[in-house]
Amino acid sequence: MNALLRPVNIGSLCLSNRIAMAPVTRARVGSDGVPTALTAQYYRQRASAGLIITEATNVSPMSSAFENAPGLYHSDQAAGWREVASAVHEAGGKLFVQLWHSGRVSSYSLLDGAAPLSPSGINEDLGLLQVYGALRNGYYTRIAASPSRAMDVQEIYQAIEEFRTAARNAVLAGIDGVEIHAANGYLPQQFLSSHVNRRGDEFGGSLENRARFLRLVIEAVLEELSAQQIGVRLSPFALYNNAIDGDTHRTYTYVAQMLNEYGVGYVHAADTNAWGGIKDMPQILDIVRPNFHGMLVANGGLTFEDAEKLIASGRADVVAFGRQYIANPDLVMRVAQGGPFNEPDPSTFYGGDHVGYTDYPSLS
Repeated sequence: MNALLRPVNIGSLCLSNRIAMAPVTRARVGSDGVPTALTAQYYRQRASAGLIITEATNVSPMSSAFENAPGLYHSDQAAGWREVASAVHEAGGKLFVQLWHSGRVSSYSLLDGAAPLSPSGINEDLGLLQVYGALRNGYYTRIAASPSRAMDVQEIYQAIEEFRTAARNAVLAGIDGVEIHAANGYLPQQFLSSHVNRRGDEFGGSLENRARFLRLVIEAVLEELSAQQIGVRLSPFALYNNAIDGDTHRTYTYVAQMLNEYGVGYVHAADTNAWGGIKDMPQILDIVRPNFHGMLVANGGLTFEDAEKLIASGRADVVAFGRQYIANPDLVMRVAQGGPFNEPDPSTFYGGDHVGYTDYPSLS
């Protein structure tokens, strides 16, 4: 695994290896969205990753696809993330926080009775939306999505401002950079989707208009961070949350070129369908690699052998692993010596305490 273990730079930030920790929702903070000492311990354990990309982190009280996920929209949350960043940096790691607005993928039960927000109030497919909540008995389970309502233009600009505020809070927390979550059917991808976005104003209709929300989010975040401190996660073919597109190749060629224009630090190419056994990584890379000249992070359904080949061939620069990092806090060491690898326990993925979170054994 020589290629995986080579260092690489994102701008001036030197990554000690090309094994990244993918964003993995764990739903272990309280209803206030403030990361805890247990959160800091969890990320510190995994600081040997070349780059840690945190779990999806809400930029707004109107974003909540998973109950008890963290936020970064007020000072207490920023203070909690400061403790996480300090723990990771003390252990020699690098940390980007993933900025997330779930948009229509939510429930009134998670939004204090409010309807979720969406580009166009399309609600014919609520059964396909993935929303999760904590039961009173302590178990964590999928719950019903609620009908969304279309955002007015003022609310769209407010959401853009929320991304900027979250980026500013990330800077205040001492985090190295941010990743804009424009994948998995969440709000930025909802605007990109010709299926979900049926607006008739400057945020809908043409491809340029549908990409305007993501463009303005990037420009807002650029007011707080350099371009090289920004990553963007894309999942062009994702069926998850049904933000599908009528012309995926054209849409994401345009998006990749747009991100190249802004010079963002990396594109995180997520093969979300690989979770269900449909592997789209080759065609995702065929779209992104020729049109984006910065760092490319690949994620989804990849073995370590797949990852080594992608990096050795130049098709990707870094490979991110999720479930492997849940169970193996010292994943880099295990990859370097060829294992052994702990198996993750899916029953403890979401919610709960330290069990299945910080108690997986390290080789040391």
